[in-house]
Amino acid sequence: MTILAVPNHLDRARLGMAVSRKAAHHAVVRNRVKRIIRESFRLQKDSLCGLDVVVIARPGIATRDNEQMRKALESHWKRLRR
Repeated sequence: MTILAVPNHLDRARLGMAVSRKAAHHAVVRNRVKRIIRESFRLQKDSLCGLDVVVIARPGIATRDNEQMRKALESHWKRLRR
């Protein structure tokens, strides 16, 4: 995953996602990835206020299980908070 963030001058964080067919061939898998990203962001959005965040899924994301994706996202959120 690649995560991009820019200040948005608002009192809340906003999320954008790009999960392409190249990253995950089946719609079921793309939806699972998006669901995990949304849930992880929802839990962290208070600490990320003032940022517009875009998560870009890379090829191979479909081979990761849910817990691996959550841990990867958590490390990205920690980096963004700094």
